[in-house]
Amino acid sequence: MLYGALEAGGTKMICAIGNEYGQILEQTTIPTTTPDETMPQVLDFFKDKELDAVGVACFGPVDVRKSSSTYGNILNTPKIAWRNFPMLKTIKTGLNNIPVGFDTDVNGAILAEVTWGAAKNLTDAVYFTIGTGIGMGVISGGNLLHGMLHPEIGHIKMSVVHNDDFAGVCPSHGTCFEGMASGPAIEKRWGKSAKDLNENNDVWELEADYIAQALTTVIYALSPQKIILGGGVMHQKQLFPLIREKVLEDINNYIDTKELRNIANYIVPASLNDKQGVMGALKLAEMATEE
Repeated sequence: MLYGALEAGGTKMICAIGNEYGQILEQTTIPTTTPDETMPQVLDFFKDKELDAVGVACFGPVDVRKSSSTYGNILNTPKIAWRNFPMLKTIKTGLNNIPVGFDTDVNGAILAEVTWGAAKNLTDAVYFTIGTGIGMGVISGGNLLHGMLHPEIGHIKMSVVHNDDFAGVCPSHGTCFEGMASGPAIEKRWGKSAKDLNENNDVWELEADYIAQALTTVIYALSPQKIILGGGVMHQKQLFPLIREKVLEDINNYIDTKELRNIANYIVPASLNDKQGVMGALKLAEMATEE
């Protein structure tokens, strides 16, 4: 089978051709500007490829409820030009109504990790992206988690660390998870981007504290079998031991499982060489053909 995959991000669109094995045969990147500029280029990439289906793993928030009249639309995104844009309908109409699978970018990522990566064969796992924004994809009971919308972990409130007077960068919530721990939060707080702060231990101690708070909340609420951390901030590998230590401190022996006793294999980096989003889109395409 030959599938198209679109990882639709807020800064770039990754378009790929691949197969049911997650193999990427062709790929290109298109800047995310406005729908009128970006989408014709996306459609041109996929046209005349004789595809069986396309999968779209999209930045959000998006409407993932198949019963909804706005299913497949981008909703109240900070990227104003894309608000209420009918992403799914545009792809289907532009590609002669071939099957299209549609979900969030982070649900695409966890789908790829469960199919081919660090969470392979697990029924309950979560994927965090911590970068320009913060999001979470969830597999629960073997299914992608939806509800009235989809998880928005980036906007849970944080307990502000003692002596941290940073106001946060989230325009809606100030000191939420994304407001305190995203890449833009790091840059505004410290005056440099994350990649230029490698040697500053204070940066990563504080960052680990906020990430550990969110992970502990998810452990209590969803009880995942694996937690996978991706996104640009998580390229700072020194974060992982700090986060694991702080999660165990936060849990304080209240939960005792084999996963937590082997926490280095429980809280892990993304395993698919930053291709988990586009590979997840390939899986969404395969699922669309099955439906």
